[in-house]
Amino acid sequence: AESYTIEMGSLGPQWKANPTPFICSIEDPTKQTKFKGIKTYISYRVTPSHIGRPVYRRYKHFDWLYNRLLHKFTVISVPHLPEKQATGRFEEDFIEKRKRRLILWMNHMTSHPVLSQYEGFEHFLMCADDKQWKLGKRRAEKDEMVGAHFMLTLQIPNEHQDLQDVEERVDNFKTFAKKMDDSVMQLTHVASELVRKHLGGFRKEFQRLGNAFQSISQAFTLDPPYKSDALNNAISHTGRT
Repeated sequence: AESYTIEMGSLGPQWKANPTPFICSIEDPTKQTKFKGIKTYISYRVTPSHIGRPVYRRYKHFDWLYNRLLHKFTVISVPHLPEKQATGRFEEDFIEKRKRRLILWMNHMTSHPVLSQYEGFEHFLMCADDKQWKLGKRRAEKDEMVGAHFMLTLQIPNEHQDLQDVEERVDNFKTFAKKMDDSVMQLTHVASELVRKHLGGFRKEFQRLGNAFQSISQAFTLDPPYKSDALNNAISHTGRT
């Protein structure tokens, strides 16, 4: 019964859009406990717009869905979830940062014409009963239409495709994908190196610069008849900044 349609668009083959598009909010991260306080976790309120009924999900539920998507859709790029963290999981800054990243991840899921229609994703968004959750989880994990078998679920266009044109498109895409991959790796490396310098050497240099401004401000206070409080405060503020 599972099928995904590929249609001919103005630029060539493309996924057919989800006939019932929707968005999904992630709000109200709340610390909760189980086993009489032995286990502590953060729960998020997840509300799909086409259902309007919230469900509550932990990070481990997002992680389960992410791994199912990777296993099933080997021909579709699934963005990474925010990384796990062993310490500081309950600090406000970390919780807020993770929530923002989960929202970005969810926006990609709901806007994708194939991922948004996956039965396992619908189960994640709709199931509010623990017993039903386990049943649906097992059903998704027993799915046989994964990897290369996923191709059997595709409904392809009837239009004739010129073999030479198809091969040329594939070769061009392989060249693009390789170049993009290399470029992203280079950008990541350069950005990481810059962050390391700002946390180390650059930070000390800017602190020296700030101290120099503070020193000028202090010097101007030593000439009371002519000192300008507004100017001194501005120089001192620049130093602290």
